[in-house]
Amino acid sequence: MNLSRATWTDADEIETNLALLPVGSTEQHGPHAPLGTDWLNAEAVADATAEAYDGDVVVAPPVPVGVSEEHRQFTGTLWVTEETFRRYVRETVASLAEHGWNRVVIVNGHGGNVAALREVAGKITRHDEAYAVPFTWFEAVGDHRSDMGHAGPLETAFLRHTRGELVHEDRIELAREGASDGWGEWVSYTNLAYDSAEFTENGVVGDPTEGSEERGEELLELAVQSLVKLLSAVASRNVRRPKHR
Repeated sequence: MNLSRATWTDADEIETNLALLPVGSTEQHGPHAPLGTDWLNAEAVADATAEAYDGDVVVAPPVPVGVSEEHRQFTGTLWVTEETFRRYVRETVASLAEHGWNRVVIVNGHGGNVAALREVAGKITRHDEAYAVPFTWFEAVGDHRSDMGHAGPLETAFLRHTRGELVHEDRIELAREGASDGWGEWVSYTNLAYDSAEFTENGVVGDPTEGSEERGEELLELAVQSLVKLLSAVASRNVRRPKHR
């Protein structure tokens, strides 16, 4: 059940302790993909998983602004600090737990959120009345994950499959021409760049022309398979904290 589309009385009838919380960002995704790409993709994975899962699970409204200051030179990008993001996620999980949905998988669509989510999920689990784990969809798609850039083949393919009307097909070649081959400027295993504008002309990393709609369909299937498996593990896990040793 997607809470954004349900009434409170509908939600009250759901007998489950499982919830999915999509999180992403509102940030540049080149000239061809929407600013909301990351949260749109996270929500698509969450909704498809809720349908595929053999049991009830609620899908919370997405968190649309994340840790994205690295894209600040591109108009339309919004961001919050890691502290604000962690606090918002933690309090949202607490409100889900108040209704009994206290086993929460945070479905993430933005690389910049990863570190903050792992930290806050640990804090929730150790100190709050809930259990939380983060899941980043593009890390759960098998060999495809090696092609993850930014508004490149994976995200373009995914959008073409789930929200094709939002992709500016007439700008795909322009996106490719202004893209960089990789993320950052690396010397001695250290990334010297902090902002994406330091190494990509138009915000794209990777070749979006390699992101077909068929590939997007496969990506969604793989992400959903992984998340269904994770949900089953979360549902059955003993989440009591170990005693002091």
